Amino acid sequence: MLRRVQPEILDGLPPDHPDAKHNRRDLRFFNAIMGNFRWFAHTLRNHLRPDDHLLELGAGEGDLGRYLQRCLKEAPRFYAGLDLWPRPAVWPATWDWHRADLTTFPDYAASNVILGNLILHQFENPVLASLGQRWRHARLLVFCEPARRTLHLRQLPLARLAGINYVSRHDARVSIEGGFLDGELPRLLDLDERIWQISVSQTFWGAYRLIAIRKDK
Repeated sequence: MLRRVQPEILDGLPPDHPDAKHNRRDLRFFNAIMGNFRWFAHTLRNHLRPDDHLLELGAGEGDLGRYLQRCLKEAPRFYAGLDLWPRPAVWPATWDWHRADLTTFPDYAASNVILGNLILHQFENPVLASLGQRWRHARLLVFCEPARRTLHLRQLPLARLAGINYVSRHDARVSIEGGFLDGELPRLLDLDERIWQISVSQTFWGAYRLIAIRKDK
């Protein structure tokens, strides 16, 4: 299956639209089934340093950041969210929030750890290449994306049993078709294996996970 990036219904809905609110509940369900937040916590426990400055792309309502704040033994001191949405009311007061487009965000250099959950699949290959160039300074990249497998498309009808709405079912299919396989994402980000220690894994429930660590930092 070739990678195909398509518009998601959610992108055309205001945050307070009933279907957008339902979609956010559905995303929490998908993240729980896929174990995404637990994986981020486990990964950061193993690789985070006390002085790291973290930037979460597509931070949305702040669910991942607040989960990490609760679950990590030592919550990150320097953590910022980046999203087109306004700062969530429940976002920790000591953490920064940037309301901006991640493709044109000017301050990546302020963060040496960049992470994102289910966000990069929304972008065409040239945009991913551009982002990879802008993240060359980073020490650690941690991303969880959809795996682009027919198996996961066949799993989607099961979501109806959990009350997943039409927006979420449509956008889940689009997300899978825009997702990644094997070493595809590090190649699209142009991560040089001479510079980066790269680990890619995929799960039965459709998660594609990338950890990239700079060898010289």
